[in-house]
Amino acid sequence: MPYEFKLTRRVEFAETDMAGIVHFSNFFRMMESTEHAFFRSLGFSIHRHSEGETIGWPRVSANCDYVRPLRFEDEVEIHLLVAEVRTRSIRYQFVFRKVTDGTEVARGAIAAVCARLDKTTGRLIPLSIPDSIREKITAAPSELLGLRPILTASPS
Repeated sequence: MPYEFKLTRRVEFAETDMAGIVHFSNFFRMMESTEHAFFRSLGFSIHRHSEGETIGWPRVSANCDYVRPLRFEDEVEIHLLVAEVRTRSIRYQFVFRKVTDGTEVARGAIAAVCARLDKTTGRLIPLSIPDSIREKITAAPSELLGLRPILTASPS
């Protein structure tokens, strides 16, 4: 069963700041688009309508640590690892590397909950992950998830 996915893309000008460096917010967009591509590779959509219900994966947690700048026209590989599959949620880890030399530039994580939209109240109701998805996704082996920390900041 799949527990990892890789997507390679080129940094667009609109994703950078005045210094030509990818704006921090765009790493979150790249993580999300990699997650969507992962789902599509398995034959699913991250947002679907089924039997009159809207089902999606709202985020409950997201973070990203930055190590080195990523610049306009750099090619980046985004490596998604499924860190954990629970009853109603999936947690992912992401590693960003420059394609040219494999240099790690950032590392992030997202936790998402399977939920349906209650049309009368507008609230999101957590659901168990459908068996069709659960049968195709598993957590990565722990040795892949135990990656070394990327930042060693000293307290000030």
